[in-house]
Amino acid sequence: MKIFIDSANIRLIDSFMGMGIVDGVTTNPSLLAKENSDPTVQVKKILKLVPGHVSIEVVSTEYEKMVREATAISRLGRNAVAKIPMTKDGMRAVRTLSNAGVKTNVTLIFSSAQAILAAKAGATYASPFIGRLDDIGTNGMELARDIISIYRNYSIKTKVLVASIRNPMHVIDAAKAGADVVTLPPEILSLMFSHPLTDSGLKKFLLDWSGLAAKFKKWF
Repeated sequence: MKIFIDSANIRLIDSFMGMGIVDGVTTNPSLLAKENSDPTVQVKKILKLVPGHVSIEVVSTEYEKMVREATAISRLGRNAVAKIPMTKDGMRAVRTLSNAGVKTNVTLIFSSAQAILAAKAGATYASPFIGRLDDIGTNGMELARDIISIYRNYSIKTKVLVASIRNPMHVIDAAKAGADVVTLPPEILSLMFSHPLTDSGLKKFLLDWSGLAAKFKKWF
């Protein structure tokens, strides 16, 4: 399973890229707005920094405008992916873009029916938003499992990109389900490093070592 970071912050993206644990990036208008900089310049920086796919969302809602915007996005870099909303115009745009060789990520998927349509339209990625479903009392991960199962039934090439991650368990459950990709915010990715036994174990190792270092001054 690939891990994408859901961010438009260059510093954060770069720090995780340096660890070799991030395969790509997803952005959206809200994330870009937080950076308070020219969005085109920001996106170009991310595309150069990240070798994997970078999803950049269109802000148009009409078919022709979405196609034009997505085409422009695709020209920013070979790793650029146009993020398209799950609407009738959106799926028409995905079909046109797919035929033209433009990579797409269908966003705001909340049902298996929507995921089926995204795949039929030729989407590169389908993004179920599991956290938002959990927020309204629905089992979001169950939706992800259903979509993965449906796609496998028919050897569908569209990849399942699990989004709206709320905690590390969502990541683990997505991996168990066989998701192709999970995208998560930096704060959740940071939590994945932590465990109290890791902290206490490291503390003990260093304490024991300090006593040995007092006797033997040289080490490497």
